[in-house]
Amino acid sequence: MAGRLRARLTRSEALTDQPDFALVGVLKIPQLQKSPARAIYRRVGIALGALALAVLIVYVDRDGYRDAQGDGLSFLDCVYYATVSLSTTGYGDITPVEPSARLINVLFITPLRVFFLIVLVGTTLAALTESSRQAFKIQRWRQQVRNHTVVIGYGTKGRTAIDAMLGDNMPASEIVVVDTDSAALEAAAAKGLVTVHGSATKSDVLRLAGAQNAASIIVAANRDDTAVLVTLTAREIAPKAKIAAAIREADNSHLLRQSGADSVVVSSETAGRLLGIATKTPTVVEMVEDLLTPEAGFAIAERAVEHDEVGGSPRHLADIVLGVVRDGRLVRVGSPEVDAVEAEDRLLYIRRVSN
Repeated sequence: MAGRLRARLTRSEALTDQPDFALVGVLKIPQLQKSPARAIYRRVGIALGALALAVLIVYVDRDGYRDAQGDGLSFLDCVYYATVSLSTTGYGDITPVEPSARLINVLFITPLRVFFLIVLVGTTLAALTESSRQAFKIQRWRQQVRNHTVVIGYGTKGRTAIDAMLGDNMPASEIVVVDTDSAALEAAAAKGLVTVHGSATKSDVLRLAGAQNAASIIVAANRDDTAVLVTLTAREIAPKAKIAAAIREADNSHLLRQSGADSVVVSSETAGRLLGIATKTPTVVEMVEDLLTPEAGFAIAERAVEHDEVGGSPRHLADIVLGVVRDGRLVRVGSPEVDAVEAEDRLLYIRRVSN
């Protein structure tokens, strides 16, 4: 078993060795969405504008043109000539005969013809340039991403965790979602999140998500065995990141901690406790939900100790303090160890959220 796990961890970093353009579609950077109808109307408007300019140029210099019968050009003839010229049809029934008309044709009509063709094939060009833009954005993102949060799995748990982080004013650009479900990744991208398509049990997929430079990693896999393997892989490549993992069964909690998880949430037991409490005191459940929902009401938050609070008791502060984080360890209020707060401590308190 250990040998198979080690083989997974030491496998070749196939994805991270690929050039940036090969990662388009695997790693997606969010961007502003444009309406397809608006883009089409814009291109049609540009094409009509180019056509109108060509008609104006030909009409102004119409004396330098002759039709097949040797007659001059009417306004309708100018529209006809401009249309067939820009579309490169060119029947030859109207031609520039004067040197000035030919010069204007070279200097103005020919560039307009090229521009018109570019507009006509704009959809293809847009697709090509979009691929290049995505490759450039991927390259820049991989060079700059630091201290972000990687969320493994965009199911119910992962989506709710991200909603909580966004509700706590974390920028969407600092969250990366890893999943194998394309539909889930599309939903994550719609929220402005960076997405990576692939299995997080593979170290190269996690490296592509920048897990080695992440501040925290959330493991919200659908299976407990997958969560254990993902946690083991994540801890191997991100030894300093805070890893929080969710599992269904409490019996697997020790496996996650042995794999390197800092925090383990047992979803089935947590839901069961709330259901049990709801039978007697449903208002307690409402308050717990309120504390866990940062958008409104009250929320549990963490902050640094202010200068005038150093040396004071956490029970006598203006905020309702639940605990003190000292040296990375939570000490509950009431313990003699935290009768006086220190400058390096952090306070876990109840924060009022503005509606």
